[in-house]
Amino acid sequence: MHTITRVILAVAAALALALGLTGCTSDSSQDKENEAKQESYDHLVAQQPAGRMDYSPTREAINQWVDTWGKRGKLSYVYIQNAKGEYGYFIMKGLPVPRCKMLTPTERVVSSSNGTAVVAQPGMDGVYSSGSTCNAYYGFDATTGAYMEFTVGTNQSFFLFDQPMSMPEYADAKQLGPSSVKDVGKP
Repeated sequence: MHTITRVILAVAAALALALGLTGCTSDSSQDKENEAKQESYDHLVAQQPAGRMDYSPTREAINQWVDTWGKRGKLSYVYIQNAKGEYGYFIMKGLPVPRCKMLTPTERVVSSSNGTAVVAQPGMDGVYSSGSTCNAYYGFDATTGAYMEFTVGTNQSFFLFDQPMSMPEYADAKQLGPSSVKDVGKP
């Protein structure tokens, strides 16, 4: 009885191995489609190569962002619009920060004889996070230093400026935090 079981298991293992190997060939329809896609891409690149720019407006915008926000003491004027279209504002020291940003790595790669795995790391407070708080922002009030946090999404948006806005919708915005535009003066 044991011999028959062993023979059946050996035949099943050989059959599984043979079937597994046939799935690794490059004759599958997916492989053919991927090859056709790559050939098409190569042909199009040869016929229409990417142009070369003499100037990058994207790099200029990024550098201007660095020049604007890379200064200690720079204030943010955060205007919040609710579902009714009403505006309020906060004035913060520096930029509002999404709560999902961390100073330490949130994951690490662990290798073993079984392969590689990505393992979650605890945050600065010693607990693990799902990273799902990217719609929550925090910062500190411009004059009092008070911690402030707000969320965006589902009928609430925020608009960030480096100076107070005088357009009508912003000029009539209600003060939401401890600091007012009058408290901080003109930038």
